[in-house]
Amino acid sequence: MSKTLTPSIQDYLKHIYDLGQGDRMVSTLELAQRLNVAPASVTGMVQKLASAQPPLVIYKKHQGVTLTRAGRRAALEVIRHHRLLETYLVRFLGYRWDQVHEEACRLEHAISEEFERRIAEALGHPLRDPHGEPIPTADLTMPKHPSTPLHTLRPGQRVVIRRVDAHDPDLLCHLASLGLTPGVYLQIVHMSIFDHNLTVRVGRKSLVLGQAITTRIFVEQLESG
Repeated sequence: MSKTLTPSIQDYLKHIYDLGQGDRMVSTLELAQRLNVAPASVTGMVQKLASAQPPLVIYKKHQGVTLTRAGRRAALEVIRHHRLLETYLVRFLGYRWDQVHEEACRLEHAISEEFERRIAEALGHPLRDPHGEPIPTADLTMPKHPSTPLHTLRPGQRVVIRRVDAHDPDLLCHLASLGLTPGVYLQIVHMSIFDHNLTVRVGRKSLVLGQAITTRIFVEQLESG
């Protein structure tokens, strides 16, 4: 990773990528809320990133910000570090999936490319992290990961959980207690037309899930029959 990119810059690029899913324009307000900083501070930073050589973002006043090719590669590199570290912490050091996000945030800026290579090799070059998020490849390509939010599904559909939002450790603890983790199969049984709660069947048990949960679980629909 380039030594000219500070941890703060890396964090900005990572979150712009995450919020924009790689290519959508991200508003400075969205970025300020994610980073928990003042909107004016965000504006100042994205202007700095836009004037860097090479430019790391494209910033349009009142429209938002998106990554340039250089910014995207830098974002994918730190995301790769982060997700490999999360996987390593869970598999080898006994961390729970709700404990690794902040640890990985601290470590992702410090590891060398050699350390990254050795972690990936020790893990067997995993495709996804403990939360089901795809891990960028060594050449900084984001694997395709078709999935859709659970709340968009309707009764009768069968799905498998592919990934979950990793930013809230309390949510992760709750999902683990319900057995809602990547790789688990669900059957959509009922949707309330009043509050859009979903009733799902997981094995032999049924769960009623509100949108605070169903908007943060991402699934792949299975073919019927």
